[in-house]
Amino acid sequence: MIFGRKGRKRFLEAVAGFEAAVREQDGERSQRAMREMQERYADATDEEFHEAGPRLAALLPQVPPGPSGLVAVLIGACVERGADATDCAPHIFNGLAETLGAAGEFCARWEATGGGEMPEPDSVDEEALQRVGRDAAVGWSTLPQWEMASVAMLNHPAVRTGPGAARRTDLLRALHPVQEASGHDFKCLHYALLVLDDEPLIVLHRPTGTGYALRMSGIGDNFQLHTLLADALVGGGHVPGHAPSAQEVAVCRDAPGQVPTTGSFNLATPGGEWVWNEGTPSDIPVVDGVRLLVLDPPPYARGWPAGRFFPGMAGDLVLERVLDRAETGRWLEHCAPAN
Repeated sequence: MIFGRKGRKRFLEAVAGFEAAVREQDGERSQRAMREMQERYADATDEEFHEAGPRLAALLPQVPPGPSGLVAVLIGACVERGADATDCAPHIFNGLAETLGAAGEFCARWEATGGGEMPEPDSVDEEALQRVGRDAAVGWSTLPQWEMASVAMLNHPAVRTGPGAARRTDLLRALHPVQEASGHDFKCLHYALLVLDDEPLIVLHRPTGTGYALRMSGIGDNFQLHTLLADALVGGGHVPGHAPSAQEVAVCRDAPGQVPTTGSFNLATPGGEWVWNEGTPSDIPVVDGVRLLVLDPPPYARGWPAGRFFPGMAGDLVLERVLDRAETGRWLEHCAPAN
């Protein structure tokens, strides 16, 4: 370590300066302290991040819209370096909810004043600001910052499953009309809010007539699910197909990076519709209280980079048991014939 004790505390000194400036409503000092926090971030220790994250999160309600988006990103960075996500998430989600409300107002006012192609959040100019109002424009322009901060919180299973988990439904409900009205896809936020944890999954492999009970957590998209299913079922010796390598599986669980893989199945609903790899496990329909997925032979060869949609989110898929023939048959009764 090339930094002395005094140097290691410089980030917290900047945090303290920012706290004081915000509480005294001194805009110029707040901007100066914000720059100092950003400059000193690279040299901060994990211990400092652990302390700074919750302090900055608690301060968020006092930070004006606009600058609060930058502070939210910094809080997300602190969480990525060890700050307690469960302490920070409620404040981040409160800010996200307010920002989604303002972004929704932006979309409504834009349409009411003539519509046309909506500017990207990072391209809101003075003309757009005059057209829809400052608060709405700030909400739209800072939404990507709140998306980034919120995903940093949602990477943690304790946030997704803890006391504040119900907020996810409300945030999804607020996000949908913004995406629909704007045509802008906040995909990372959308997918993170949809992540399932400790979720039972029944899988029927139609070619062999076999069934399996699994449980999934932290899986960001169906590419990741597909690879982990192939590991559990093909790699486990239960069905034929391409068994992913150890590295292909590792990057879908918690290892960094991506490696090429090949698909073994065609994912389908009990009704016969395709469950696209580009979607999420939440697309799998619930039948009798459990998500039910059918595996058909792949209609053509498909490959993709195995890995995680959310590099900071650990994924897991566990095969709990192989269904007996009678139970498999009962589940197959819910399924339409293969297309």
